[in-house]
Amino acid sequence: MSIVEKKNFQTFQDSNSIYKPSNEREASNIIKEIYNKNLPIKIIGTNSKNFIGNKLLCTKVLDLSSLSGIVEYLPDELYIKVKACTPISLIEETLEKNNQQLAFEPIDFGYINDFKSNKGTAAGQLSCNFSGSRRFKVGSIRDHVLGFRGINGKGDIIKSGGTVVKNVTGYDLSKLVTGSFGTLTVLTEITFKVLPAKDSINTIVIYSEDNKIITNLFDQLLSSSNEISGLVYIPNEPKNNNYTINREKILKFNDLTSEEAFLALRIEGSKKSIEERSREIFKELELKKMKTSILDFYQSKLFWEKVNNIELFSGTKNNLLRVIIPPAKSLDLMKYLKDNFKYYIDWCGSLFWIEVIDNENGKIKEIKNIVLKLGGYLTIVKYSENLSSDIDLFTINDTRLLLSKKIKESFDPKNLFNPGKMYREI
Repeated sequence: MSIVEKKNFQTFQDSNSIYKPSNEREASNIIKEIYNKNLPIKIIGTNSKNFIGNKLLCTKVLDLSSLSGIVEYLPDELYIKVKACTPISLIEETLEKNNQQLAFEPIDFGYINDFKSNKGTAAGQLSCNFSGSRRFKVGSIRDHVLGFRGINGKGDIIKSGGTVVKNVTGYDLSKLVTGSFGTLTVLTEITFKVLPAKDSINTIVIYSEDNKIITNLFDQLLSSSNEISGLVYIPNEPKNNNYTINREKILKFNDLTSEEAFLALRIEGSKKSIEERSREIFKELELKKMKTSILDFYQSKLFWEKVNNIELFSGTKNNLLRVIIPPAKSLDLMKYLKDNFKYYIDWCGSLFWIEVIDNENGKIKEIKNIVLKLGGYLTIVKYSENLSSDIDLFTINDTRLLLSKKIKESFDPKNLFNPGKMYREI
């Protein structure tokens, strides 16, 4: 690579600016050096989620991509221990050989960034704590991290948790580190809980454009004894050329009428159990009165992959918002969005993915105010070139910000790790 090419490369500064340790001890020594010199540092892995969060102005870059590989996998004990930058794809391939899966459902941001799959690494998933459609039933990544090894802001190697589900020796630091976007510790090793893979999968599709009917279905299914593992509502796309109209192309299945708004619910387990629960759900929801269809195993598997890949927003140049609200408030937000935005709803009414057109900063502020009033929070996962500088990418109130500052200080007293990545103050 020539000098000109290097200068155009995202992480290039100069030959002495990028540290690339080959092991935990080397990483520890590097951090001790930057601590003594008071040098802020940008922490990267494979850069699959580099676009999320505020842009960093750091003199040094810590590239952890060499810390990759499976350390220990004991299928009978239901855990896998990996180095921080082990690709999620490698972990999933390894688990599949033993008919197992990660206890959480990884999400893939590759499509919204450059139209292709890239689930990134174990540390990247943990640092973001963004979980897929199974989240409302099984919990987030935070609930399935059994332990980790890492390095604090002074260069000390720290360890939390272990290889058992319960950690009773003290406060579980894993819960603090998860979702911290690399601002608290440099992860070197992670232990995940794993579970047996489900035998089969079917998806019931219910067609409706009536928001009231959809939210009533959310309520019924959230409390249903007929266990479901995914519930997503995909409304009609807005008639606006500033959005990419791609639903019919992305969600093209033999048994799905993709030009209509629909709710899709996932049922997993043995074939017999799926058949029994499907019959009960049809009775419980009186679905014979509504237009429905069924996606079989192969269609279902691909459909939910596309949902968790956020493929409907592939390559967007607009702003992409991730909104979390109480499920009971979903109708209020739907009434505001109407058919003016491209969006869909996951987690049985709790998670909204909303695309807001470039330059519409006022709309983002409106949505944020509404979300706060509804008791939720908002993250701008991908932002356009013209996003106003006075709009925060992450939502936080003064109390939580003060608490976050104290936590940051305990892990990284000189504020050297990814400073300002989430909140400009820390």
